[in-house]
Amino acid sequence: MSEKRDYYQVLDVPRTATLEEIKKAYRRLARQYHPDVNQHDATAEARFKEVVEAYEVLSDPAKREAYDRFGHPGLRGGAGGPGGAPFGDFDVSDLFGAFFGGMAGGGRPDPRGADLAAELAVTLEEALTGVERVIRLTHHVTCSACAGQGARDGRVVACPACAGTGQRRQTGTNILGFHVTTLVPCDRCGGSGEYIANPCHACGGTGRAPAAEEVTVEIPAGVEHGTRFRVRGKGEAGFRGARAGDLFVVVRLRPHARFQRHGRDLWCEVEVPFTTAALGGRVTIQALDGDGELELPPGTQYGEQLRLRGRGMPDMNARGRGDLVVKVKVVVPQQLTPRQRELLTELADDRGEDAPKARSAFQRLKDAAQHLLTGESDAPHEAKE
Repeated sequence: MSEKRDYYQVLDVPRTATLEEIKKAYRRLARQYHPDVNQHDATAEARFKEVVEAYEVLSDPAKREAYDRFGHPGLRGGAGGPGGAPFGDFDVSDLFGAFFGGMAGGGRPDPRGADLAAELAVTLEEALTGVERVIRLTHHVTCSACAGQGARDGRVVACPACAGTGQRRQTGTNILGFHVTTLVPCDRCGGSGEYIANPCHACGGTGRAPAAEEVTVEIPAGVEHGTRFRVRGKGEAGFRGARAGDLFVVVRLRPHARFQRHGRDLWCEVEVPFTTAALGGRVTIQALDGDGELELPPGTQYGEQLRLRGRGMPDMNARGRGDLVVKVKVVVPQQLTPRQRELLTELADDRGEDAPKARSAFQRLKDAAQHLLTGESDAPHEAKE
């Protein structure tokens, strides 16, 4: 591919040219190289496009500054960075359409029905086993009176206004003063190219009518939050018998009071007596699908995480289940009996730990008798005024 020419050379203006001078040069060159004027010159169209491209850059202050600093590479990112097109958001085809004519507003309308979306709230228990749910919709369905044809007598003919093409010609003058012809959608048939002389009384010729419908959706086991399912053909009915759109169902998992989900694993907390945590033992865990036994090793610490294998969520696309991750919360009793305090004091002494001394049973009996004889009490005396 040949190297791009300097845009100032293309428009034949100095680099100090004002915006008005650039516009004046552009109008002159556009008329000179317009393909309608140079129908027998194969190079005229390429030269015309080069003029349009140069004007598009030099008439934009930001693009002109980028071009003056970095040349053509400075325009490749659209906003000064590499990798983009020099026209940014500018649609050159729109400008060419104004010069050459063509199709405006696209071709025939898409008769296919629109897609619909719905959210479905699912509990964690339902996601564990899978569930069948019913969604109630009010949407357009195929008209039963005309079987979706739109005509009362079933006769659909070519539109007389556009001869069945769905387009009509519109003639006008472009910005350079040339006469151009543009194709626009036919306003009588809406671009469909079809005409119904005797439209259906139930649907008015559209081939569809509003109705309430119940759609059953199968939610598989292991479904995750945000999973989207497509139910084909349950969107809006198509125009005059065209294919219906689809229904997209987005699953929203409701928060659970005890469990949190992380992928295939479930997480929860369980309170464990401090003696069981110290000595080890079995603890009954209430899992999502029933009780389970968790083996605590001796010396289990607060916050330690243990697993019940295979008691998490199933994989929606594969076999097997995740785990139930249990975070241990060691519970220390707030009240102790004298005997419990005595045993814990002995344990502290044996471990060399500093703890309040517990009185023996004999000492407690002796102190009680002394209180009866003297009327003294261990309770603190209230100050007298």
